[in-house]
Amino acid sequence: MNAWLAAHIERRPEPSGVVVVTISLLAISLAFVAVGLLVWGYGIAPSQFYAAMWQGHFSSLRGFAEIGRQTIPLLLTGLGLVIAFRAQFWNIGAEGQLLAGAAAAAGIALFTPVPGPLLIPAMFVAGTLAGALWGLLPTLLKVRLGVNEVITTLMMNYIAIYAIEWLIHGPWKGKSMMGFAYTDTFAEAAWLPLLPQTRLHWPTALLGLTMAVMLALLLYRMRLGYEIRVLGESPEAARYAGINPLRTTVAVMIISAGAAGLAGVGEVAGIHHRLLDPIQISLGYGYTAIIVAWLARGNPLAAILTAGLIGFIFASGDVAKVALRIPVQVVGVMNGLLLLFLISSERLLYYRIRWSAPASPAGRQGSNPATAYRDQVMPE
Repeated sequence: MNAWLAAHIERRPEPSGVVVVTISLLAISLAFVAVGLLVWGYGIAPSQFYAAMWQGHFSSLRGFAEIGRQTIPLLLTGLGLVIAFRAQFWNIGAEGQLLAGAAAAAGIALFTPVPGPLLIPAMFVAGTLAGALWGLLPTLLKVRLGVNEVITTLMMNYIAIYAIEWLIHGPWKGKSMMGFAYTDTFAEAAWLPLLPQTRLHWPTALLGLTMAVMLALLLYRMRLGYEIRVLGESPEAARYAGINPLRTTVAVMIISAGAAGLAGVGEVAGIHHRLLDPIQISLGYGYTAIIVAWLARGNPLAAILTAGLIGFIFASGDVAKVALRIPVQVVGVMNGLLLLFLISSERLLYYRIRWSAPASPAGRQGSNPATAYRDQVMPE
């Protein structure tokens, strides 16, 4: 008898919530182990590294609020990407959409005579519309001409970056900003209120939490959400059900890109109070939000937790740099490893390894090979 077992890869049934959570936690744990090995190369024990991160953020209100400050743009952009990915529209342009929202909000704050009480609402409306319009062109190219949305949304990011650089070096450069490529500072009526002694602009935080609940209701309780889910699971089934792919995809991108535009408004109105270099407006939030959406597995409410996790990692960059003298780029490596392990674990959600005893060769009736061959090629 052969003692060896044969391995077979077979497709799982639809993975349960327990399987999804277990495999995701395993992927995250392995990513943190890999980061621990990385910092060990700098001569720092992994336990010391993670203890410093924990103490830096959970020993004071200011440190804890910094996690929330980093979570806000990640949550808003991540929620938009959750909706886009559910419709199988691969929006890689949240970075540009965020910057478009920031530029539109700055334009309202600097150059329009909107009365003080209406200034913040006008900035949020303008930022949402600008982000949505920035995502509209790739959407139409995808639906009408079949152009790959990954390429077009990614290219639109660079257009937004260079457009803002032109504005702050040219027509919008502040007269009081000698030697710096900034606009003038916004009037105080255009500043979002902060939690005392922190940088947490709480109105945008409440907006993000409210949006998570609303998008969850949209996906699971409204007709548009049903159309989004069907379109993402099977475009052919969507057409058979009478779902208009153009209308649904445009609606998806208005929500997705508009949410990123909202994040841009929060950054310029809540933190910087001016339009400045794109690298300073967004620390790569639009790209990192892909990890937030991937971790959330298409669930807007889960994006609150995943955005908080990545916000914790983002906020830990300063702790690692100041307390442990580790390059801040380690945070980027952590995010990259998270995405790598999550993508690698995706196969485990839908496939599993089945071990079994090897099957007997076809036609093998006895111990005589000649008889087995004769029975196979000359059946009665």
